[in-house]
Amino acid sequence: MTVSDLSIGLIGPLPPPSGGMANQTRQLARLLTSDGLDVEVVQVNAPYRPRWIGRLRGLRALFRLIPYLGQLWRLAGRADLFHIMANSGWSWHLFTAPAVWIGTLRGVPVIVNYRGGEAEAFFRKSFGWVRPTLKRAAVIIVPSAYLAEVFCRRQIDVQIVPNIIDIHKFSASRNKPKSKQQILITRNLEPIYDIGTALHAFRRVLERFPDARLTVCGSGPELDRLQAMCNELGIGSAVVFTGTVDNERMVDLYQASSVMTNPSLVDNMPNSVLEALASGVPVVSTNVGGIPYLLKQGKTALLVSPGDEAGMAEAIVSILEDHDLAEKLISAGLEEVQQYTWPSVRKRLLETYRAVSANAATNGGEQDVN
Repeated sequence: MTVSDLSIGLIGPLPPPSGGMANQTRQLARLLTSDGLDVEVVQVNAPYRPRWIGRLRGLRALFRLIPYLGQLWRLAGRADLFHIMANSGWSWHLFTAPAVWIGTLRGVPVIVNYRGGEAEAFFRKSFGWVRPTLKRAAVIIVPSAYLAEVFCRRQIDVQIVPNIIDIHKFSASRNKPKSKQQILITRNLEPIYDIGTALHAFRRVLERFPDARLTVCGSGPELDRLQAMCNELGIGSAVVFTGTVDNERMVDLYQASSVMTNPSLVDNMPNSVLEALASGVPVVSTNVGGIPYLLKQGKTALLVSPGDEAGMAEAIVSILEDHDLAEKLISAGLEEVQQYTWPSVRKRLLETYRAVSANAATNGGEQDVN
């Protein structure tokens, strides 16, 4: 059987909302299908049925889990392998682990595509529970050297297959508006993304560039607190919270931006940073988690310590003030992002599929565990 003959069971979240993993799942399904593979997606974040169940915290997980398990069982009867988009926390326990074990029980080889930026903290607390499931995977793939090191410290072998960026959609434009400085944040409004520090940094930026504007794309539980913070800082009229933005509209927002800021406290390989690079937008980011593996200080981005509002503001101002610096970062970023295009990633991923499928055929469907 050739790779193009394979039937892939792709298991992961789908938009909406348009989070990084959901966008990657949808994009991967489309790209594999365009390459001639048979792809069937099982959505882990399917809408609640009935919809009012979503308001009942104690029941909603159960109402999503039961049909999900049925879908997995039926999919295992049709698929040649499972490709599972895995995350940390309850997502692992509720969605990834059942998919791995159902694949194992039904003799379907499993690829775990682990993508959680909080893997280190999650493993410290729960690795005793996670390890038996990981050991059932035929292959574990991760998108970054940072996550590879997290697994290596626990004697778990992994392969690196990067995230994919559509450079036909996200591409550089030299026609950005120059009349005012537009700063962009594309993270959900959750504590781990520390939007508050970015707001304090933006207040400092306004002291140098009174016409600057900040757009914050994302939704989450911190909206009210962050809007109140803007009012307290006196920057409310210069900040727009867009809520959730679909992937198509993000193209225009990147094109209109002078700087993209990533203030996260925990990170792996954020798609938003790769999208900014591909769109020709200079990036200012905290140097946490996998970021230093992805971005090089002073070459492809400006990196600052987490929680450092003064350093973040200074980096943003440097880009806005220094055209040559901005152009240098843009050029290096465009070159760097080429390794995340589909032609570059495709070879690695399809070779993994081929090897897993061939090994399963040799072993009569049994998993060759790590």
